Amino acid sequence: MKCRKKLAREGGEKMKRTQLYLSLLLLGVLGYTPIAASAQAPQVKGVKPGVIAAMPLNKEGAFCHLRFPAIQGRTLGTDKPQLKPATTGDIVDYYGACDHDPLGQEEIARQKELQAERKAND
Repeated sequence: MKCRKKLAREGGEKMKRTQLYLSLLLLGVLGYTPIAASAQAPQVKGVKPGVIAAMPLNKEGAFCHLRFPAIQGRTLGTDKPQLKPATTGDIVDYYGACDHDPLGQEEIARQKELQAERKAND
């Protein structure tokens, strides 16, 4: 009778250890996956400051989907335009050259046009 209890206890101990090892293995795999995925994410060259996300859309990395904050309205016509904080949620989705400048002349002109359209519709 004592032998059976001892064997049952030892079997339970082995099961607990096995569950622990499998849990640790699973945690290790889940913890490693995001690191491995981020390491394989394509790097985009030429991305300007202010861009919060850049995803290349071709193998050469010349055409991208960029996300960046809109330019602050009060600084739009000045010599030193500034981007809004990304937390405002006023984000521009841009599809084009990966080296597009969120504060460049092309973007300033485009946002001025949008601002004029909004004022005309009000």
